[in-house]
Amino acid sequence: MSKIARESLYSLEDYSKKRQQFRKEVMEHKKRRRLALGENITLFFESELTMRYQIQEMLRVERIFDEAGVLEEIQAYAPMIPTGSNLKATMFIEFEGESERKQALQKLIGVEDRVFMKVGENERIFAIADEDLDRENDEKTSSVHFLRFEFSSDEVSQIKQGDKFTVGIDHDGYEDISQEIPIATKDELSRDFAEL
Repeated sequence: MSKIARESLYSLEDYSKKRQQFRKEVMEHKKRRRLALGENITLFFESELTMRYQIQEMLRVERIFDEAGVLEEIQAYAPMIPTGSNLKATMFIEFEGESERKQALQKLIGVEDRVFMKVGENERIFAIADEDLDRENDEKTSSVHFLRFEFSSDEVSQIKQGDKFTVGIDHDGYEDISQEIPIATKDELSRDFAEL
């Protein structure tokens, strides 16, 4: 829910010393924020920690240490951090063989707009996809999409009170899925919402 503070980032030198332990912590955190939707689609729900890790890795790989460059990376990744009324996820579509992947991505045009979450007996909340740029064309969809799910304050209260919380896909080119979110993941994701 929080923004990435400049002072929360390590210098390149400090990060090289702490990277292994930090990466281990982030991978544990990510495990609880992963949801498989069938065999070929996975959602990874982002957080301040996952985005801070992405920034640290980009700074390391690109050898960015000047203040302007660091602030630019923070600004680039900030839109993927939940803001208190939403959940944000990176969606991966994965097929092993190249020809199978190509055919699947053709069949799955528009799938990013058909991913939904549902709280209790409320209406489905369909993802708002790829707000930064369009990731599909007339021939295929992309294998990576960025999704945002917006919740009302009542829905947030229901999630925090333990109401049924489901996720699914409703797209002709993919298996019809609606599944309850495991308790550990639900507990983890509920931390992304602002206190009421």
